[in-house]
Amino acid sequence: MATTEKTLDRLHHLEALYRHGYRSEVIDRSLGKILALERTTATRQFGELEGRLRELEVEYQMSSNDFYRRFRAGELGDAIDFVEWSAFYEMRESVRKGLEVLGAEVA
Repeated sequence: MATTEKTLDRLHHLEALYRHGYRSEVIDRSLGKILALERTTATRQFGELEGRLRELEVEYQMSSNDFYRRFRAGELGDAIDFVEWSAFYEMRESVRKGLEVLGAEVA
């Protein structure tokens, strides 16, 4: 069984236990700490990606949203900077979605 499947299976077992009234301070604290750590890590990643995107926006005098729309439409070519910019943009959006799921505020 793949690691992701094992993790999902374990989470399913915990959910089933809790739905049937089981409670554990250790699990509650541990889950709280895990989620806080994930929020902290994702927030740091988001900030790093935002910084890289800002550098490209200044260099090319274009917002990342405009860039991405135009790049996906094939208007800008495939220069390595544009490929990287696109990857940074997609990574930032992925991290943003993760932060939203974790209940963290994002810009």
